[in-house]
Amino acid sequence: MIVKPFAGLRPIPEKAAEVASPPYDVLDSNEARERTRGNPNSFLHVTKPEIDLDPTISQYDDRVYQRGAENLQRFIRSGLLVQDEKPCFYIYKLQMGDHIQVGLVAATGVEDYLNRRIKEHESTRPDKEQDRVNHIDRTNAHTGPVFLMYKDRPGIGALIAQGMLGRAVYDFISDYGIRHTLYVVDDDLLISKLESEFGKLEALYVADGHHRSAAAARVREMRRLRNPGYERL
Repeated sequence: MIVKPFAGLRPIPEKAAEVASPPYDVLDSNEARERTRGNPNSFLHVTKPEIDLDPTISQYDDRVYQRGAENLQRFIRSGLLVQDEKPCFYIYKLQMGDHIQVGLVAATGVEDYLNRRIKEHESTRPDKEQDRVNHIDRTNAHTGPVFLMYKDRPGIGALIAQGMLGRAVYDFISDYGIRHTLYVVDDDLLISKLESEFGKLEALYVADGHHRSAAAARVREMRRLRNPGYERL
């Protein structure tokens, strides 16, 4: 499997709790407007940018995607979001009561998705898929992660545990008392070991994010057609 680090665009630590937001598809537009009232830093201004426009405008209107791109650039220009200087992995830990869940934030390969090594279990709706295509293409960013699972591999777990030995860059409590903690893995040796261990897997499985997965593959093909001189990685 292709699992690689990437140079993440992240909020400055003191604003992380303000930027953090639920996934775009768990709130309707009115709920998102209410939630962001008084918080111009919420990432919902990027993922659900219709909240900044007249409510009569369709959430699929081209002006919505344009506003999302503008909001993302505003966050970058203001220094609210800063991109890491080098490709990294990111370890994300969620804790609700006694339950702890840990994941690795990483880049995966469209080729693995098209070759069905990243396996799905749901069909997609054309309108929702096109919405994500438009959003990714216009913002030039993947603003919503795909939740992937893999068959347990002890070597991966040990490396992720190693990555959590350092200081967390974010650690805050949000909705429902859930604690969010994030570690940046920028050590070259640990990065290389994680890539190698994931490379031994036969498959990854989409737990959530079928529309985002399909949209990412379509955007890649669109951009290849626009740029026939692209370099294959």
